[in-house]
Amino acid sequence: MPNLQSVVVPANIAPDANDAALRHEKLAIGGIRCAACVQLIEFRLQQLAGVASFKVNIASHRAEIAWDNRSTSLTRIIEAISDLGYSALPAGSKGLLEEREKKMALWRLFVAGFAMMQVMMYAFPAYLYPVAAVDGDLTPDIDLLLKLASLAITVPVVLFSAWPFFRAAWRDLRNRHVGMDVPVSVGVLVTFFASVWATFAGGPVYYDSLIMFVFLLLAARTIEAKVHRKSTAALRALIQLVPAHAEKLSDYPNSRQTIQVAAESLLAGDIILVPTGAHIPVDGLVLEGESECDEALMTGESHPVIKSRGSKLIGGALNLIGPLVMQAEQVGDQTRLSSLVRMMEAAANEKPPLVALADRHASRFLFAIMVLAIVSGIVWWQIDPARALWIAVTVIIVTCPCALSLATPGVMSAAVGRLANNGVLVARGRAIESLARTTHVVFDKTGTLTEGKLQLLDTLLLRDDASWHPASAQAAAARLAAGSLHPVSQALAGLSTQHSEYSHTLPEFHGIREIAGKGLQASDGSGQTYRLGSVDFVQQLHRQIIDIPSHYAGKTLAAFGDAHGPIALFVLQDGLRHDARDLIAFLLQQGQKVMLLSGDRTDVVEQVGRELGIVAAFGELGPTQKYEAIKKIQQQGGVVAMVGDGMNDGPGLSLADVSIAMGQGAPISQARSDVILISSHLGDLRHAFQTAAKAMFLIRQNLGWALLYNVIAIPAAMSGLLAPWHAAVGMSLSSLVVVLNSLRISSRNTRQGRLDGTMTTVAQQAG
Repeated sequence: MPNLQSVVVPANIAPDANDAALRHEKLAIGGIRCAACVQLIEFRLQQLAGVASFKVNIASHRAEIAWDNRSTSLTRIIEAISDLGYSALPAGSKGLLEEREKKMALWRLFVAGFAMMQVMMYAFPAYLYPVAAVDGDLTPDIDLLLKLASLAITVPVVLFSAWPFFRAAWRDLRNRHVGMDVPVSVGVLVTFFASVWATFAGGPVYYDSLIMFVFLLLAARTIEAKVHRKSTAALRALIQLVPAHAEKLSDYPNSRQTIQVAAESLLAGDIILVPTGAHIPVDGLVLEGESECDEALMTGESHPVIKSRGSKLIGGALNLIGPLVMQAEQVGDQTRLSSLVRMMEAAANEKPPLVALADRHASRFLFAIMVLAIVSGIVWWQIDPARALWIAVTVIIVTCPCALSLATPGVMSAAVGRLANNGVLVARGRAIESLARTTHVVFDKTGTLTEGKLQLLDTLLLRDDASWHPASAQAAAARLAAGSLHPVSQALAGLSTQHSEYSHTLPEFHGIREIAGKGLQASDGSGQTYRLGSVDFVQQLHRQIIDIPSHYAGKTLAAFGDAHGPIALFVLQDGLRHDARDLIAFLLQQGQKVMLLSGDRTDVVEQVGRELGIVAAFGELGPTQKYEAIKKIQQQGGVVAMVGDGMNDGPGLSLADVSIAMGQGAPISQARSDVILISSHLGDLRHAFQTAAKAMFLIRQNLGWALLYNVIAIPAAMSGLLAPWHAAVGMSLSSLVVVLNSLRISSRNTRQGRLDGTMTTVAQQAG
């Protein structure tokens, strides 16, 4: 059994004493194009006096801010973001901001597309100039007229359609930062002004290449934005689950008159009416009414859950059948839904090492491209001055820096959202890569591979004393186990209602404490010490051997005794989860090594191992022994994923390369975990391994394609094999290939989400 006192809570989840002086807010940031934008905003805002933390989620474009109101203000923070060239609005206004940006982007794309069709007609004769000149069809006057017409069509594209590139490039240069819009803007401006010069001085013009480049780049960004919205659908659906308003019963129970209030203004203890068909605004308790609630997105439970007086309600769940009167318990950022959103945002924002490496070198890559373009221009000036400028422009245009830092977060966001759609909450982004690299999977037994709902089969009385008999021993054990979250304790605690007649004769337990992997210890008013837990743990107290009948082999045993000797032996049994065999078979088929490390008796653990096909099954292990076993595997080069649900799994979970907690497990195990199986379905864990493997495969494909493209395209451009219009097509298509490849994470090759229908419905309701 677990011991809360024996597990040290990591510093990163301990409450901060200074948090009380800080204010927190969420903002929707507009104008973010790539990871470099996020890096710039975070770096500058974290340097602002009074800002304790500033974290931007590249997937949702939402920023979480904590600041000291005595040193700065939210207005000053928003102004600082605006000074960098980005827009910022309260998170609730994100839909309005996105809609405005979407409409303007479509107008810019339309202007560029229309101009591209027109300018192609004027450019076509120029490509046939040698033939036309011989036939006498293209005179200098007509040639100039066509160039002037092309110039007139190009001006709106440069001033309107390409304006976002210039604005972003100026912002980057003003902040001494090289982003992907810098080479794009340089390429557009150089091509435009060089073509203007050639229009009047003579020579080839590339208005058609310029407009094609702008159009294709805008088209690529439009598709990227659509992909972004699709990949973050799960996160946005969760964010929009909480209703904006709630029906508050201000004079309950004297009056049923409701007043409409903002959901964010609700306080713990408020009484709320939840009408049929409405989303529950906060976590709380049912006071009146009977209904069914859809909690699929929060718990992974695909079937409606019956609710009646005393039932727990989860904020964001949908009330299906009848009205409910509830009392608020957790509100605002304390609700379960808020915790899920925070974890998903953190996971989508956290980059695996492979992606972080690409992001770190993106700016250097851009700078290197600018240098190569200048060098190419100088070299070609010595070879063929007429081609020097255009080759330098081609080198700038042909490169594809966005694929290195933009498309990989799309895969991560889609993977996190898809897993959440299947009852798996990724709390830390590094878990995706660790799951994909896992070589060893370590399981706890009780509550993980088994249901964790132990049933009492038998009670064996071990003390020949008139004051004790099986029923009173059960009642005493139930009283001692009442505060524990361990499955054995919960099974015994449930017996308290069956033997209430013994409550006045039982000892009053004081100083109850849990010892991880062993059990519970307490004392009564006379100073007598009692223990409830493993047989060895109780034997150590009274130094007497407990004789266990042979027919109890393979069963879970809990002993109860005091310093005078054993009092009773409780025999419990726990069934395997229905999907445990399929998961173990899948892992073994994938070549992963599976281990079962449990604190239960060795014979019980070995029996479970035989039933599941796990050869390495070890019992009677405490937290330290589990920790050392995982450490030994890692020292031998293994990558360990640990699945557990108890507080005694905490040290092992903190050490494992990727830690997975069951949804109904102890809070301390969830706090230490990278992944939370909120559905508690082991079949969803199988899907998590498949999705993680596919996500990392796609990320490597994307990075490999981007590198291969640049390795081929840059030398080709420098050698003069490509014209600017070739570069425009290549650069845009390269980005599109990477972005569209990222969408494959949502293909039906991986298991279709059990909650897809619910997610679609919620997304439609959210608009």
